Amino acid sequence: MKEISEKSDVQDLVQSFYSQVLIDKDLAPFFQRIDFESHMPKMVDFWSFVLLDESGYTTNVTDKHMHMPLTQEHFNRWIELFHATVNAMFIGERAEIAKQRASLIAWTIQNKTGIK
Repeated sequence: MKEISEKSDVQDLVQSFYSQVLIDKDLAPFFQRIDFESHMPKMVDFWSFVLLDESGYTTNVTDKHMHMPLTQEHFNRWIELFHATVNAMFIGERAEIAKQRASLIAWTIQNKTGIK
């Protein structure tokens, strides 16, 4: 395993994570209508901004989720899969930061959407 140190690492993480999300019985329905070929670069840009301080992501991540009928269980599963993906692929400070930021992002979206 290696540390997250460049955009290609972030891309590998995002692709691996979403390959699992797309087959998860609870999370996959939220992603069935998304064109991942065009959406994947945006997610890589977002996580590159979060983990590597790279510019390029300008969309409000919370706004993108406001219309979804998400529950606490969906967020718990998303965090579980994200942490497991990071743990399987990476070590080090940025790996820990990735998990912390994912949890914070989930918490923020939950609070802004009123999910308890």
